[in-house]
Amino acid sequence: MAAEGRKSIFITGAASGIGRASAQRFARAGWFVGLSDIDKAGLKATQDSLGAQNASVHVLDVRDREGWENALGEFGRETGGKADVLLNNAGVARFGVLEDLSDADCDIQIDVNIKGVVNGARAGLPLLKAAGGRLINVASCAGLYGSPKLAVYSATKFAVRGLSEALDIEYAAHGVSVACVMPWFVETPILNAGASGTNEQMADALRKGGLEVYPVEDAAQVVWDAAHGKALHYFVGKRAKQMRFATSHMPGAVRKQLRSQPLLSS
Repeated sequence: MAAEGRKSIFITGAASGIGRASAQRFARAGWFVGLSDIDKAGLKATQDSLGAQNASVHVLDVRDREGWENALGEFGRETGGKADVLLNNAGVARFGVLEDLSDADCDIQIDVNIKGVVNGARAGLPLLKAAGGRLINVASCAGLYGSPKLAVYSATKFAVRGLSEALDIEYAAHGVSVACVMPWFVETPILNAGASGTNEQMADALRKGGLEVYPVEDAAQVVWDAAHGKALHYFVGKRAKQMRFATSHMPGAVRKQLRSQPLLSS
């Protein structure tokens, strides 16, 4: 077993962005990393950055329940049937007002961002139970207050937050804890998201609005902190922490600010 005697983490969306940066962070600390994604070339690039002895590769569409069972079965054979952490990181976004989104735009966000996370939480439980491990779900600050032109994405991230809060209680009976990581905007391919048939991208709106974008390494460090901590919610970036406070104590001000953002302009 390549991971014998080592801690292990299984990561979805590991071909780029937060998933790749998190894989690199954990591998540097000596962990064995299971890399999964639908992007075969990206997976290989991530594995090459870690060293083949430090990672296994699993082509996985998180919407596929059977695919989850196969991928985690392969990973478990490397790790002695356990996982110290499962990072549900894979996610997609489509940027645009709801009326402009296609059915496919809506469906893929719901299927990947909600169903994919539920699939991972269910399929990963046996490996996590064996290690007394930790499930980490990546949500978003869009799960704190609904974001214009990200309505469906926001809905999915609210769902991930709610799922995490419920499972933290349910999974405690199995000795498994849960964390929910909520980033502000991070420099990942998801910023290139747009709706079908449009040229408008999230990154353009962010630049126009002068909003901060944090490096993926910041998110990876928060994932590391979440893996070793006991809290339920973790926030990436100063603006994320400010948003958490504002949505709790000044929701009217948040609504007013969002109405004034260029995200709403055409």
